[in-house]
Parts: sequence; structure tokens; C-alpha cells
Amino acid sequence: MTDQAAPLRVVFLDRATLSPQTRLRPLPFDHHLETFERTLPGEVAQRIRHAGIVITNKAPITADALAQAPDLRMIAVAATGTDNIDLHACAARGIVVSNIQGYALNTVPEHTFALIFALRRSLVAYREAVRAGRWLESGQFCFFDFPIRNLAGSTLGIVGAGALGQATAAIGRALGLRVLFAAHGNRAGLNDDYVPFDTLLAQSDIISLHCPLTPATRHLIDAAAFARMTRRPLVINTARGGLVDEAALADALQSGQISGAGFDVVSQEPLPAAHPFQAILGHPGFILTPHVAWASDEAMQTLADQLIDNIVAFHRGEPRNIVGRD
Repeated sequence: MTDQAAPLRVVFLDRATLSPQTRLRPLPFDHHLETFERTLPGEVAQRIRHAGIVITNKAPITADALAQAPDLRMIAVAATGTDNIDLHACAARGIVVSNIQGYALNTVPEHTFALIFALRRSLVAYREAVRAGRWLESGQFCFFDFPIRNLAGSTLGIVGAGALGQATAAIGRALGLRVLFAAHGNRAGLNDDYVPFDTLLAQSDIISLHCPLTPATRHLIDAAAFARMTRRPLVINTARGGLVDEAALADALQSGQISGAGFDVVSQEPLPAAHPFQAILGHPGFILTPHVAWASDEAMQTLADQLIDNIVAFHRGEPRNIVGRD
């Protein structure tokens, strides 16, 4: 599988996507590790040219880059999502792609509900109002400039019934929320929790996205979808930015079609100066965090440990967490 006559070359393209405090165990075999803090798309081909194993979180690995890396046998993705990897080209070359699984079962649902709580109770808006002197100006022990809503008794619509969606649902039910899932495939009619997508849009007070970004789900939430949200819900996205038409989201928030939005992801990261979200960053009903829902200290260490486990398993001929295989 690998040439044992010389140290195996391992290249980590974007170490800065993990916290400096996150420990990476040494690989227990003869190897030469080259680590880059960041790698631009145009630098990938050169940096992986002689690698046997490449570690990447978000650095893109295209078919062109793969064609220039004849020794490459494994791509260890330091994340769950693999939309930055040309999986078809990897399959054609017999390159194993392994990802990280199950590490975010606490951190992403907790971040989801942090956004929900902050928005339903207008925490950021009240904090900013207090800083601006509004409390003293009010002349009494409290003021009511922004809405405060309970969660109990509301309806949480979840798009994506995988592990993260189910974990989010469990928290929601514990808080007294009615939970709906968008039905698809053979889940339609499974039980009363699974409803058509349009029904979920119409009945939900909160809509939370936990599905992958695919051609079928790109702009799943668009202007037409916002128009069907009759209960003016919160829209929460801790999955992928491309799931939502972001210009339509900004319009829906400003026009009052939705009551708020909490996003941890955007279609282009970091947020560019010309992005539609720039117009709503100061809106009291909008919170944007910088793609950190996954990044609790505990989750990041679990990710790093699993990343090394994946590489070690591949090296001993027992690859695991393989993407693109049944």
C-alpha cells in the first residue's frame, strides 16, 4: 500500500483551522510531516505534489491538483463535510477519503439552541440597549423595547434527520417544543413528526437546518420558501451557507417575513465586504457567528483524536470512516 523504504510524506494543509490548544498525537510510524497554517487554492497542487497522505479541513483538493500528486493514497479530512474534495477523481485514482464522524453531537445542537435562546429572548438587543443607556432613560426597573418569547409550546421544524438533527430534536423536546422533521424519501408518513417540507415551513416557529449541501439542497430556503413561512419563524443555520439564498434571507428579515435569523455559516467564508448579510449585521433580530458551532474545546479534541485514528487505521491497512463507499 505504501513505500516503507522511505518515510511517508504527510502534509497538513490548514492547521490553523484547529485551535492551537488542540493536541495532535504523533503518528506512530515512520513519516515526514509538513504542516502549513493556511493553504490558498492555488497553492494546493504544489504542496501535495509528493505527499502520500494529505490532511485538509477546508483547503480544496481538485481533480487538477490530484493529477499532480502521483503518490497520494489518502486524504484525511479534518471535518465531516467533504464538498471541498473531488470525490469522483479520488475514486477514479483509488485514493481513500476519510472524514470525521460523530464528534459534534453536543457542540452543534448546543450552539443551535444558544442562537435560539438569544433570539427568542432578544438578549443581544437588550444588552446593546443597556450599553446605550436605555435602561436609565426608561426611568423604571425594566423596559420592553424588544419581544421576549418562551420556547415551551412552540414548534421546531428541523431539516435534516441525521445525528445532529436528532440531537437537536431531543433538546427541543426536553424544552417543551413540538418537533417536526421535513419528510423525504422513505421517511414520508413514518410518523406524525415527519411532514412535507411545505407543511414544516408553514407550521414552524423555529426552523433549524442540519442537512448537507448538495445540488438538491442548494438554496433550499429561497424567496418562495420564505413566503410560505406563515408564522414568521426564526431561521437557524449551523449547517452550510449555501442551503439558504442569503440575499432572500436579508430581504425576509428586513420585510418582517421572519422574526429573526441565527447563522453560523455563509456561502463565502470569511464574510466578504459585499455580502448581503452586511446590511443586517446590526439588525436586532440577526446573529452571525464565524463558523464556530463545531468548535467547543471538547469537540475539537475529539476531532483531532479521530483524525489521527483515521490515518493510523489507513496505514495499517484497515481504513475507516471512508467517504464515497457503501
